[in-house]
Amino acid sequence: MKWALLSVWDKTGIVDLAQTLVENGYRIISSGGTGRALGEAGIDFVEVSEYTGSPEIMGGRVKTLHPRVHGGLLGRPDVDAEIMKELDINPIDLVVVNLYPFEKMAGENLGLDELIEYIDIGGPAMIRAAAKNFKYVSVAVDPADYPMVKENVTNGGFTYEQRLGLAKKVFARTAAYDAAIANHLHSLDGDFPEVYTVQFTNRRSLRYGENPHQQAAVYGDHGIAGQTPLQGKEMSYNNYLDVDAAVSLLREFEEPASVIVKHNNPCGVAIGKDGLEAYLAAREVDPVSAYGSIVALNTPVDTPIAEELCGTFVEVIVAPSYAPEAIEIMKKKPNMRVLVLPEPSTADRLRSIDGGVLVQRTPEPKEEWKVVSEREPTKEEIAAMHFAMKVCKHTKSNAIIYANDHAAIGIGAGQMNRVDSAKIAVEKARSSLKGAVVASDAFLPFADTMEVAAAAGATALVQPGGSIRDQEVIDAANKLNVAMVFTGVRYFRH
Repeated sequence: MKWALLSVWDKTGIVDLAQTLVENGYRIISSGGTGRALGEAGIDFVEVSEYTGSPEIMGGRVKTLHPRVHGGLLGRPDVDAEIMKELDINPIDLVVVNLYPFEKMAGENLGLDELIEYIDIGGPAMIRAAAKNFKYVSVAVDPADYPMVKENVTNGGFTYEQRLGLAKKVFARTAAYDAAIANHLHSLDGDFPEVYTVQFTNRRSLRYGENPHQQAAVYGDHGIAGQTPLQGKEMSYNNYLDVDAAVSLLREFEEPASVIVKHNNPCGVAIGKDGLEAYLAAREVDPVSAYGSIVALNTPVDTPIAEELCGTFVEVIVAPSYAPEAIEIMKKKPNMRVLVLPEPSTADRLRSIDGGVLVQRTPEPKEEWKVVSEREPTKEEIAAMHFAMKVCKHTKSNAIIYANDHAAIGIGAGQMNRVDSAKIAVEKARSSLKGAVVASDAFLPFADTMEVAAAAGATALVQPGGSIRDQEVIDAANKLNVAMVFTGVRYFRH
């Protein structure tokens, strides 16, 4: 006779699976909520306490932690048969367990005393034991695997490779479960833990990484990482990076806005009275770079926007929603990836380096705007500076942004010195910079960047401040009649 142990928090599919087990000669061991579900369905089972000869104690905290259970999970018929017979331990052939939902409950603002009751003890112990003994025991922790389990039970059993595959899922699950508990407990005091543990699920292989000779995969089931296209080719490694950059900047705006990104830098950003106006203005900032770009909108895509998108080469479009007519139009571009803008996902930012990882946590910065020049900026200049700084903080350093109050005009990014960024932004500008404002992601160590901007027609500049030569730069601004504001916050992006 074969034995199966069933103990699940998520009851999805468990009755149907149990019925298949009974039909194929399995005796079932169960208890608690799982046992009640089986009993209500008329499925015969043996209570854990009856099987072990020991009552559940401590309100159910201790029930499966018993030698007759764990001996059945860990016993090796070719090694332990004698002791198992002596102690009346039945080999357990199949374990179906899923764990208390600690990860979900950790987000429910429970008190710690209440939350720790969702730390599963018996479940992880059982599935780890079964997975260790995968040569003889099959173990399922995911309801998505139940159809495969049913098929194999019906057809005579599991192969070695199948049992090993199920065991791999167990250790990935218990690793993620323990990581969630450890990270949550460490988060209570807001500090970084001594051992930083992170687990991601939902692996999807990518065709290659940044370049064809590199291997890559994406993990994650929410935020940008969890997105797959409604239409178009599969997302690439570079697509995910660029969409993340575009959406991060897009979320700076409440009014209708469009962000166009190429190689992780914005090449067009604008707001408008509606999504179409915003997109057209953003595309006009740098039409050459916009070719083959990522486009992000915070408004629904309607027919006019879809027609404009299809009028050029767009790699990916991400927006909150799409009109059915727009979807039909975009089918003309079968390779264009169409994504739904996800809800923000707040998490630490990780970046691998040789031998380890850098971890960064970003609280909401507290800018303190202070006019440091003799001339006060006008209301229009202040509005333009706020726009420019939103773009600047999402552009690779050294970042210099020329803007008016509704669009970026010139973008200088990723240069080794700030003056070159200022010059490149001037060169790339397609419209006059007269009356524009300038934003810098870090302080100006010298007046030269501002002098380049003023010569191009800029009249106001916003920067963090904090250089030992701040006064020299302020003096130069006064001579040039440039209004200058310090914010006190630096926005490097390396």
